[in-house]
Amino acid sequence: MEFKISKDFIAHIEQLISENKEQELNDLLQDVHFADIAEIMDELQSHEASYIFNTLDSEKTAEILLELDDEVREKILKNLTAKEIAEELDELSTDDAADIIAELSKEKKEQVISELEDVEHAKDIVDLLRYDEDSAGGLMAKELVKVNENWNVLTCVKEMRAQAENVTRVHSIYVVDDEGRLKGRLSLKDLLTTSTKTPISEVYIPKVDYVKVDTENVEVARIMQKYDLEAIPVVDELGRLVGRVTIDDIVDVIKEEADKDYQLAAGISQDVEADDSILELTKARLPWLVLALFGGFISVKVLGLFDAAMKEHAELFFFIPLIAAMAGNVGVQSSAIVVQGIANNTLNGSLWKRLVKEFSLSLFNGLILGIILFLGCYFLLSSDIKVAFTVTTALLAVIIVASFLGTFIPITLDKYGIDPALATGPFITTSNDICGILIYFFIAKAMLGF
Repeated sequence: MEFKISKDFIAHIEQLISENKEQELNDLLQDVHFADIAEIMDELQSHEASYIFNTLDSEKTAEILLELDDEVREKILKNLTAKEIAEELDELSTDDAADIIAELSKEKKEQVISELEDVEHAKDIVDLLRYDEDSAGGLMAKELVKVNENWNVLTCVKEMRAQAENVTRVHSIYVVDDEGRLKGRLSLKDLLTTSTKTPISEVYIPKVDYVKVDTENVEVARIMQKYDLEAIPVVDELGRLVGRVTIDDIVDVIKEEADKDYQLAAGISQDVEADDSILELTKARLPWLVLALFGGFISVKVLGLFDAAMKEHAELFFFIPLIAAMAGNVGVQSSAIVVQGIANNTLNGSLWKRLVKEFSLSLFNGLILGIILFLGCYFLLSSDIKVAFTVTTALLAVIIVASFLGTFIPITLDKYGIDPALATGPFITTSNDICGILIYFFIAKAMLGF
């Protein structure tokens, strides 16, 4: 059951810290999960968070470090010596330890690595640090269970027992050759039901999904999601098994990617959080607001070109917000579906085929919305039938064009290596607003003859 952190509980924690009741604090947090403790520390002032961190044992604080907000973790690490940080990292798996070391300055990074007691652990961490953090190599952990294809079952079991001591959870047993190249995987059921003298080469499963060290993290996430994998092996350029990526790391990748796409769709160009400084939030939000402002200027200029039309047919003015809103909404809907398809790798067929389908869909939707608008104009607003027909025709044209743009733009952006999520935000909304107004008045000019 999830632990609920209330204001009263936080206040009680603060009181214990202020009264320096270390033992009571330790007893209170003894059975609290490390993720919940990290959440508690995120709510406290930095000196209070540090007090809790120094109170608990290193086995728990090591896990807490991973869950802390970046800013809180940075302050805590700043107050720890290289030796103290090394003691924390000794409790973590190689991938998690490498993530924390990567946040340190170059000088402190070297000091911490030199203080690590386990030489093999230190070598594995250093090896992981050379990979790009957004690649399979940057995600993977070195801890895994592997056996040689030339061993028999008895030898395999003995080796597995020794290796499993350093692995928190055994998802799979990997089979390698004498050069360390990945050959396949071993079923635990087959291992338990086979004679102890049987060679592993006769029982292992040669088919195994894997990724290379330079595979992008989003691609790793896609593969694991597609095949429902809890872990996937990672091989180097020569096909040698060098690590594994587990589902907990992939969940973080999926969440980060979703957060980034959501922010891009909202017109936020940098990765920010609600608690960031005003300057950081401004830098992330201002560029797209400036774009929207320029788009507004262009819309005003476009309206100025049709000043005479609005004087002759003043009722046209009242439909401008409706046309602009429909253009933006249809464009965002179309682009959102396309972006989702690109992200999930489910967007099949050519661009032409996609545009034809979008035309059919927008024509069908546009006709229904057009009929509703025409009836509303004629019966509810008592508009002239010619004006009602003009507005309805313009709406249909705007919907078709907006859906075309919403489909074409994200596919084109993706083709040129630009994140297509940009197309679901102010970019598509602003461009469709301008196009919608232009189409509206050109059709009005053609049909009403001004």
